[in-house]
Amino acid sequence: MSDTRRPPEDTGARRPLPAHDALVLAGGAARRLGGADKPALSIGGRSLLDRVLAACPDAATTVVVGPPRPTVRAVVPALEDPPGGGPLAALDAGLRHTTAPTVLVLAADLPFLTPATVRALLTAATGTPPDGAARVDGAVLRDAGGRDQPLVAAYRSASLRRELAVLRAAHGSLSGLPLRAVTAALTLERVESMSASASFDCDTWEDVGAARARIREHGGVLDEWITAVKAELGIELDVDTKTLLDLARDAAHGVARPAAPLTTFLIGYAAGRQEGGDVAELSRRIGALAERWAAEHASDDGGASGDGGAGGPGGASGGAGRPDPKSAP
Repeated sequence: MSDTRRPPEDTGARRPLPAHDALVLAGGAARRLGGADKPALSIGGRSLLDRVLAACPDAATTVVVGPPRPTVRAVVPALEDPPGGGPLAALDAGLRHTTAPTVLVLAADLPFLTPATVRALLTAATGTPPDGAARVDGAVLRDAGGRDQPLVAAYRSASLRRELAVLRAAHGSLSGLPLRAVTAALTLERVESMSASASFDCDTWEDVGAARARIREHGGVLDEWITAVKAELGIELDVDTKTLLDLARDAAHGVARPAAPLTTFLIGYAAGRQEGGDVAELSRRIGALAERWAAEHASDDGGASGDGGAGGPGGASGGAGRPDPKSAP
């Protein structure tokens, strides 16, 4: 394998991703989970399988190898032959449904896999090698502990098919063979993971509990919730959480507490009704409205105190005796 290191995040300008398919291995007996259907387990309101699918939205074809399960987005189902034949049999079954020159190969139990990690893998697997360097067969994520993760990887499809054919000729079948029988024969770039999150998988109930606890951590719970809501509603809408929270605070403070959730709902509804609706611009406009509302209230209070402001006697706002806007419906 190549020892070249690459960062897991693409911090430069976004370039179009190379043409690729995705292959998600969703079989296995999950013995350490008592035989539970691991890909269907819920983490943050979404199944593990749906969370992995969300990390590779740009795949031309997405194949899921394993028993049929409901998914948020359309996938091509496949099953290894024989069922339960192991990762190489599953890999072979999935490849039969792909045509792109590069294929993502992913486990179905990666709750924190992100599109950024997927992008880094694809970039490393398909990049132009330096002069004189051999062309790599793919790129594999190396976790924070220094271990390669062959089920968080991007491979050249031709390379996988070549090595699978060699093994089938040598053994007569791929059933029961380990994944390393293929990966050991490939020249792979390693993409370094700066944290344990991208390769974190759920093999035990303790892992599942840890993933669910992390979803609820203060720093990320709102983003996780919004992502889950969008997935449930089937909508694609960028949400600037900070802008909306600032607006909700202003509406609650300047108008009335119930105005906060109702206002953010209306902004989301308006953005959804407008093709390509800009949540930030809508929030700016309504934020300005909230400021005007609060300013009028402040003027009314000043007028009632006799300071001669715009809301005082003879002012445009009507002065003392006007109902408190915070109590208005």
